[in-house]
Amino acid sequence: MNHRIWFITGISSGLGKALAEAVIAHGDYVIGTFRSERHAADFTEKNEGYGLGLTMDVTRPEQVRAAFHQIQNRFNRLDVLVNNAGFGFAGAVEEATDEEVRQVMETNFFGALEVTRQALPMLRRQKSGLILQISSHGGIKAFPGFGIYHAAKFALEGFSEALAGELAPLGIRLTIVEPGPFRTGFASGSFREAAAHIDDYQTTAGVFRERMRAVDGKQEGDPTKAAAAMYHISTLENPPLRLPLGKVPLATIQAKLDSVQKDMNDWRAIAEGATF
Repeated sequence: MNHRIWFITGISSGLGKALAEAVIAHGDYVIGTFRSERHAADFTEKNEGYGLGLTMDVTRPEQVRAAFHQIQNRFNRLDVLVNNAGFGFAGAVEEATDEEVRQVMETNFFGALEVTRQALPMLRRQKSGLILQISSHGGIKAFPGFGIYHAAKFALEGFSEALAGELAPLGIRLTIVEPGPFRTGFASGSFREAAAHIDDYQTTAGVFRERMRAVDGKQEGDPTKAAAAMYHISTLENPPLRLPLGKVPLATIQAKLDSVQKDMNDWRAIAEGATF
C-alpha cells in the first residue's frame, strides 16, 4: 500500500465519522471502530479497498489488544492513530455517582490511554507516526456542571503532553486536538447527564445542563471543516502540540491563560516566599 494507514476510534458519528470520510477522500486507508458489528461490516463493504470496520469497545482491553493484533498481522504498520471515541457528561461534581464517574473516565481517559499504549510498540519500531488525541477546549478550562468530563480530558492532556516529549526523539509526533462546540451528536445522542439533581446547584450546574440542550444543532463548529484541519495537520513535518478548533475554544483557552497569568502576577510574592 502506498497510502497511509489510519486507525480512528469511534467513527459511527460526529468528528470521527467526518474525519474517516475525509481521510478516505484523500486516498488513505481507514481502520475505524464501531460498537456495532453490523455498522462495522457496512463500513468495510462500502469502502472496499480503503476502509476496514472493527467492532471494538475502548473500555475492553482485550478488544483493544485484538484490534492491534489484527492491524499488525494485516498491515504491519500504522501511520496515524486518532483517539476519538468518547462522550460528554453533565452534572455537578457532587451529583455524579461513583459509577457515573467511572464510566466517564473509563471511556474518555482509560480507553484512550489503553489504545495509545497498544499502538506505541508498532510506532516505535517504525520510528515514525502521528497520534491525534481528540480532547476538548474543556481539556484546559473547566466550567461548572462539566467537572467530571473535564477531569477525564485534563487527564488525557496530561499524559499526552508528557508522551509527546517522550516520543519526539523517536520520530513520532503527537497533537492534542481541542474542539469547541460542533454540530455532532455530542450534545444529544451520545451525551449523558447525572441522574441526581441537587437544587443548590441549579444556578450553576443546572444552567449548564440547560445550555447544552439549547445549543444542540446550533453549534458554531462544522465537522467537515474540522476534519479538513486535522487531515492538514497530519501532513505536516512539525505539527503543533495543541490544535484548538473553532472560535469558542480560542476565547476559552485565552481566558484560562489570562486567569493563570493574573494569579501568577497577583500572588508571586506569596509563592516566592514559600522557599528556603
